[in-house]
Amino acid sequence: MRTILLFVAVACLILGTGFLQSWNSALLILNMGLISAVMALGVNLQWGLAGLFNVGVMGFVALGGLAVVLISMPPVGAAWQAGGGGILLGLVLGAATIVAAVLVWSRTSGTLRGWATAAVLLIGMVIYRMVLDPSVEAVEAVDPALAGYLGGLGLPVLVAWPVGGLLAAGAAWVIGKTALGLRSDYLAIATLGIAEIVIAILKNEDWLARGVKNVIGLPRPVPYEVDLQNDPAFVERAVGFGLDPTTASTIYVKVEYGILFAIVLIVLLVLAQLALNSPWGRMMRAIRDNETAARAMGKDVTARHLQVFILGSAICGVAGAMMTTLDGQLTPGSYQPLRYTFLIWVMVIVGGSGNNLGAVLGGFLIWFLWVQVEPMGHLLMSLVTAGMADGSWLKAHLLDSVQHMRLLTMGIILLLVLRLNPRGLLPER
Repeated sequence: MRTILLFVAVACLILGTGFLQSWNSALLILNMGLISAVMALGVNLQWGLAGLFNVGVMGFVALGGLAVVLISMPPVGAAWQAGGGGILLGLVLGAATIVAAVLVWSRTSGTLRGWATAAVLLIGMVIYRMVLDPSVEAVEAVDPALAGYLGGLGLPVLVAWPVGGLLAAGAAWVIGKTALGLRSDYLAIATLGIAEIVIAILKNEDWLARGVKNVIGLPRPVPYEVDLQNDPAFVERAVGFGLDPTTASTIYVKVEYGILFAIVLIVLLVLAQLALNSPWGRMMRAIRDNETAARAMGKDVTARHLQVFILGSAICGVAGAMMTTLDGQLTPGSYQPLRYTFLIWVMVIVGGSGNNLGAVLGGFLIWFLWVQVEPMGHLLMSLVTAGMADGSWLKAHLLDSVQHMRLLTMGIILLLVLRLNPRGLLPER
């Protein structure tokens, strides 16, 4: 009953936004809430089920966004002719250098091991840069104002969503193989650092996704508003419902996005619940609660941690692809830890760590507050300063501080939950 009441309360908040502000705003909050709930579900799988402290959520979300560009955008033929083959060859040489260095390290010993590995890395890096750099310059010189990158495969954008999960899962495997043997605090530092590396690559490698120039005009799985407005049948239906065709088209598009996102969330939630209640889920919780006892029972703790780390990261990658599809553009400069790591952790903690429904609830509730705190704060400050003289420095200061209400509110909510109900609104059973 508590779960039902809390979800009904969040639904009333979103519906109230529709009645008091606009349905476009309410649907936008709903869609971003669905995406945030998917992200929170992935983090809850790692932390709530396995106790893995991943503060690199931003990197996996960004990889999901990159997948949309690589899959759905059409290839840039001139760029491929200028240096596409050289870039692919350079990447293959870079990967071969890493593999060769690992093999040399594993098959040698003593003083020779370090020198031989360093020599392989040095020679391989020189060859790699000699092949890659000229090709990158040639690609980025092809119509840099509009293109300057290789483009993608030109496939339907929905294909990019699972591919985004696969990209994030691949990165999680690499991170997990190197960092999951560390203590939780070192794992947090490692994941944060690698997330920053991912963002730095997206910002600086223009041949990959235009860097800070951004990729705009991404394909959509739903109709464009202008096409609906030019459709006589749609206009007739909109007028029949007493709606302006322009408003009706934006609402229609957001509703279709919401249906797609809801399907993904429901599927992932069902799978997460099945995993939680399975023997595998009970084993993961046993490892989380007492690794020493689990090892004594013959469980491979590191392998199980790697499994759940990959699964949670893949879910975050899917959410990142969904968000980039909704935005219609990839903007690497917008990926900030505050939004894509800290806020997701607040969702999991407030909703209830270890409870999948709690993570989903936290995703909706915290995103609603993140969006609505600023207008509510502006209204509050307007009432507080109503009696102050115009031009007063105090009135101007209070009104200008409204934009910081989000951070203050998130901090207060987190402190209150940790103090009054440290297990979250929907605690783990």
